[in-house]
Amino acid sequence: MGRFLRPDLFLESVYAIDPEKLRRRGIRGLVFDLDMTLVEWMEQRPSPRLAGWLGNLSGQGFRMCILSNNSHQRVRSFAAAVGVPAISWAGKPLARSYRRAMRLMGTTPATTAAVGDQVFTDVWGGNRLHLFTILVLPLGRRQSPHTRFLRHLERWVLRGVEVRHS
Repeated sequence: MGRFLRPDLFLESVYAIDPEKLRRRGIRGLVFDLDMTLVEWMEQRPSPRLAGWLGNLSGQGFRMCILSNNSHQRVRSFAAAVGVPAISWAGKPLARSYRRAMRLMGTTPATTAAVGDQVFTDVWGGNRLHLFTILVLPLGRRQSPHTRFLRHLERWVLRGVEVRHS
């Protein structure tokens, strides 16, 4: 079980992702969690920095998909604002949602990275399909009670895993 809960890479934020290093690993598609990964929990609009960063990734040939357990309305409105396809009510860590995201992007497990802030959804879901998994520190402090509980368990799982700052 421990192997499935350990990320391949643990970074400070999505902005620390190095597109060139991903390209060298053969990664062509990125499946992003939404809340606390791309924006703070329930933030309705992307920042100009995030929109520019996602646009830069797209311009470099990366395919992207937002994969969230949040509602259709929440996820679709945000995805439309950044021009990235999205899947809501994803049921992460279930494999079906990751497979659907890869079909949308035209990628395979070997060419896809899963990026998120939670071990028990984002990392576990990506690792189950042998995607390259990137865990980022959560944005902001506001979070659901469910997530707050899981954060305690995550600290135990992540003992000895160091955050890289770039």
